[in-house]
Amino acid sequence: MLSNSLIELDRAHLVHPVASYRGHEKLGVRVLKSAKGATVTDMTGHQMIDGFAGLWCVNAGYGHESIVEAAAKQMRELPYATGYFSLGSEPAIRLASELADRAPGDLNHIYFTLGGSDAVDSTVRFIRYYYHSLGTPQKDQFISLEQGYHGSSTVGAGLTALPIFHAGFGLPFDWQHKIPSHYAYRNPVGADPHAIIASSVAALRAKIEEIGAERVAAFYVEPIQGSGGVLVPPRGWLKAMHEVCKEYDVLLVADEVITGFGRTGPLFACSEDDVVPDFITTAKGLTSGYVPMGAVFMSDRVYNVIADGAGAAAIGHGYTYSAHPVSAAVGLEVLRLYENGLLENGVKAGARLMAGLQSLADHPLVGDVRGRGMLAAIELVTDKHKKTPLPAAADPSRRIFDRAWENGLVIRAFGNGVLGYAPPLCCTESEIDALIERTRVTLDQTLEDPDVRAAMA
Repeated sequence: MLSNSLIELDRAHLVHPVASYRGHEKLGVRVLKSAKGATVTDMTGHQMIDGFAGLWCVNAGYGHESIVEAAAKQMRELPYATGYFSLGSEPAIRLASELADRAPGDLNHIYFTLGGSDAVDSTVRFIRYYYHSLGTPQKDQFISLEQGYHGSSTVGAGLTALPIFHAGFGLPFDWQHKIPSHYAYRNPVGADPHAIIASSVAALRAKIEEIGAERVAAFYVEPIQGSGGVLVPPRGWLKAMHEVCKEYDVLLVADEVITGFGRTGPLFACSEDDVVPDFITTAKGLTSGYVPMGAVFMSDRVYNVIADGAGAAAIGHGYTYSAHPVSAAVGLEVLRLYENGLLENGVKAGARLMAGLQSLADHPLVGDVRGRGMLAAIELVTDKHKKTPLPAAADPSRRIFDRAWENGLVIRAFGNGVLGYAPPLCCTESEIDALIERTRVTLDQTLEDPDVRAAMA
């Protein structure tokens, strides 16, 4: 009765993100009840390995009592402190310091947000202020990658280049421009890393020159594109794009909301390409999803230009919950857990995950296996030579997700037949092996679907 009551209450009142409202009303909600480690349990008692860490965010895994205690302790002592009026709290100050100590290069200034979308929005405002301070307000055009994701806020969704975030919203804005993704599996230049890098460099140069270098403010990029289908660029790609940005005096924003905090191995994925961007945006793994928090990392150069440009005047950008002490206390404890074994375990588990997914490459439906660390995907096709996607009739985003769920696995099933993986860094060898085996069973079941069979004939 309780479960049925919750389903009806959800239908009547709770608006779900990125959902067909009528479709959701028809299907009803699946209510999660509890979680521990890498396992989640629903209201019926059905247990699953969470192969997607919630929404790419529960990097540390569920049920860490030390995180719960850090939040509870802070709530008892000081549940809220504003950052306005030059006020602050010890956890927020310490977390900013710890993050700056670990950030690449001179990214020494931290602005806290509630999540990734408002972190991206904040960078747009900071960048505009930066160029106004330099006396070049005409540098107001922004470039991002096709199939990129930079949040679902009004501004961030315009930088995002996925059609569902634009349709019906009047986006993108005319100051938001796109260049093609590096998407190796379907890149017109082929899969050769050097050719992909050269093509992307040429595309960025051409777009900057088309707009005019004197107009281009910033280039936004994920070190690995997440919601676009876990698209992994060749090694050296990010560094090459950074060099173009420096040549044209364009700021580089590395969106590490998904890739940050051990998801690909190190704390920050851009460090793997030896890149120090002008900004990094983070969220998700910052608190392992236990409480909301995001952060903007700002370089010394940018910070000093903004600070000097404002002089004695206040810089009019702020959030009520910026530098929230409870979120900061959680962030400090999560960071401690990362550096006391979780990052190391994530590297080992990531190697096992990639090897396991590679073992599925010979499956008739698997066209591509890609990833880095605990961030991976397999792309399903009905013809490996032609790289033919699954037919729309197969409804992979719903059918494969449902099937995996019944098999005891939560994954991200994209509408184009890409299956995304981002398990918690705490996964054991047996949990990774079970994730792979349950994926194999799900693929075998999908292979028997009549519409999939018909497409393969």
